[in-house]
Amino acid sequence: MAGLFALFGCVTWLNGVLIPFLQLVCRLDTFAALLVTFAFYIAYFVMAIPSARVLAVTGYRHGMALGLGVMAAGTLVFVPAALMRSYGVFLTGLFVQGTGLCLLQTAANPYVIILGPHESAARRVSIMGVCNKLAGAISPMVLGALVFADFGHVRLTGDGVVSAAALSQLAHRLIMPYVAMAVGLLALTFGIERSGLPEPQEPPAEEDRPGGQFRWSHHPLLLFGFWALFCEMALEVIAGDTIVLYGQALHFPIQTARFFASLTLTAMVIGYLLGIVLIPKRVSQERALALSAGIGIALTVAIVATHGMVSVLMVASLGFANAVLWPAIFPIALTGLGEHTKTGAAIMIMAIVGGAVVPPGYGLLARAVGSQMAYLALIPMYAVILSYAVYARRRMNGSCVLAGAS
Repeated sequence: MAGLFALFGCVTWLNGVLIPFLQLVCRLDTFAALLVTFAFYIAYFVMAIPSARVLAVTGYRHGMALGLGVMAAGTLVFVPAALMRSYGVFLTGLFVQGTGLCLLQTAANPYVIILGPHESAARRVSIMGVCNKLAGAISPMVLGALVFADFGHVRLTGDGVVSAAALSQLAHRLIMPYVAMAVGLLALTFGIERSGLPEPQEPPAEEDRPGGQFRWSHHPLLLFGFWALFCEMALEVIAGDTIVLYGQALHFPIQTARFFASLTLTAMVIGYLLGIVLIPKRVSQERALALSAGIGIALTVAIVATHGMVSVLMVASLGFANAVLWPAIFPIALTGLGEHTKTGAAIMIMAIVGGAVVPPGYGLLARAVGSQMAYLALIPMYAVILSYAVYARRRMNGSCVLAGAS
């Protein structure tokens, strides 16, 4: 399972390098370049409920293997996209990749949560997150080194614009890394299919009758959790996928700025490690969630109040604030779902659409007020997560009181 979460990181966090690369190769503005995140994450919204239905038939292990196979197919779409230098085909490949990841995430996240005690679920998810973000920190550096090698020697036309032939040569640099990735995904597909991963039994739901119809009204933590995770994904994607563009806006050369996404992921790893140590022995999931949201608000203010490399480091530090958000929100939202866990997990995976729709909005805002001031839009999203942490804490404390009285 840790290996699978590392894979999520490898594929997902390549977008931080892919965005400026495709912006150059396909001659895009910031808004159009951020459609990379839209195409990738919109698949989670469109395919989450179908993924839950697939898992109901296949179970967790076979569903994860199927998701890996779909990801491999999406990765191979990058070959014709690079040959044609077609942005539309690149976006299609990203959507197919996102579809495979959606199926994987719908299976893997509840699988990790229900394999142990609920109160330590955030700790288990944090352990998975360390694997995810370590791999995610390494993969952008590797891809960046491959596609931006000798970038300073790219041939220009007479008016200083990169020639079409040079852009085609740059696009072709994506072919070998993505073919290698597809081969690795197919190998993992067969490995998971033949593995001995157990199929856990889900307990009956706390509120709904066993075998009864799922009702939103019985699970307010799930409903509010959907919007909290929606905001979390927007925050995570903006912190990771806009930092390279922000560095370029501050006049850092691409050879330097391409490493900035790895700084964000390194900060996230530090946050995950703290979560593993502190949750639940020193601090509850709800309290960790509230503290992280507060730190995120403070760092967002610091981004606008500082300049140059210090401001870039404040953006990277958002990774630290964001680290515990997913590990805490996901298990809190699935509390008491029992046999409806797959449905609840699919609904939560749909919230990943926040990573699709909000970053292009950041791009439009950056076009209007500048990249630095546009980060102020993060504050309301951190406020939503802070409110969810307070609500979850009160509701769970109330449940404990009722349980003790009964």
